[in-house]
Amino acid sequence: MALNLNRYTQRDTWIALALLPGYYCFLNYMMLGRVYFQQLDLFLGASLITTIIWTPAFFLHAVPAVYLRKRFPHIRQTWMRMSLALSIHIAMSSAVISFLFYFFDWINFPTYTFRASQLGWTILLGSIGNLVANIVHESVYTFERWSQTIAETEKLKKANLQSQLDSLKQQVNPHFLFNSLNTLSSLIDEDTDKAELFIEELSSVYRYLLQTNENALTSLRNELKFIDSYFHLLKTRYGNGIELRVHIAPEFQDAQLPPLTLQMLVENAVKHNVILADQPLQIRIETTADGRLTVANNVQRKNVRVASNGVGLANIATKYQLLGHSSLAIQNTDTTFSVTLPLLVNVY
Repeated sequence: MALNLNRYTQRDTWIALALLPGYYCFLNYMMLGRVYFQQLDLFLGASLITTIIWTPAFFLHAVPAVYLRKRFPHIRQTWMRMSLALSIHIAMSSAVISFLFYFFDWINFPTYTFRASQLGWTILLGSIGNLVANIVHESVYTFERWSQTIAETEKLKKANLQSQLDSLKQQVNPHFLFNSLNTLSSLIDEDTDKAELFIEELSSVYRYLLQTNENALTSLRNELKFIDSYFHLLKTRYGNGIELRVHIAPEFQDAQLPPLTLQMLVENAVKHNVILADQPLQIRIETTADGRLTVANNVQRKNVRVASNGVGLANIATKYQLLGHSSLAIQNTDTTFSVTLPLLVNVY
């Protein structure tokens, strides 16, 4: 969840432009004293020099600020980010203030006399100003991070509710029930043991749909258990027309992913491809060495194209984006369709 640093920096720029005139007056007063405000020629000359020298240096302060916000973006890193920023800004400000004092002495600016004690006081007061400025900016930054977190949590909740609705539409619908009950009816006449097992797996599918989808994440282990029950229903219906191969490295069993991700991808393969005993649909679920999950199937498109609105894939992609991870990698060729997505570890 990254804050829009460009927009934030632009707002900082307008704040700086409003504050800089006062800061320039402070610097010139510390160098020249009351005479700075009493003589117009001194006021204009000193202000021009200070503006030319200090303005570019002032905006250079944004470089470490933006870098540190990108490098340490989280709220829990506030103290580290602020401490580093404050140290860098004090060093930069002290260098520029010292340069100004010596530059005015070098050009023999009228009425100016270099005083080391005055330079020390100016650096001290400038450091205090840097402290105040950093506290203000960090407060604004932290508040925006907090606000953004709340907003994206709400979006995630809405996406979760939509996912539940979509899943129920896909699975708890008359078409799915009709097919399941037809299969069950046939099994009751042919093999009562298989019928009982079918009922158990069907019950497991609905239990998982109603319970697990209430959470933002679930373990890959749980998803695979669900897919085992779900695929049993498909296998009972399609027989040798469908195959499932699962190759999951043991170290990724407890990795996290949004619930029903695998079901949506398997359902997508079943929906759009021919499934025949002599032309089986082959589905693979496997992990990669870099901790990603791939769901792939051979392509044998139906002659009558099934209308697809892409809701399933879009829903999965939205969940990953809200969790701060990259979108899905989809490969669609004439022979293979695959979706690769990251497995999540320590998301929160």
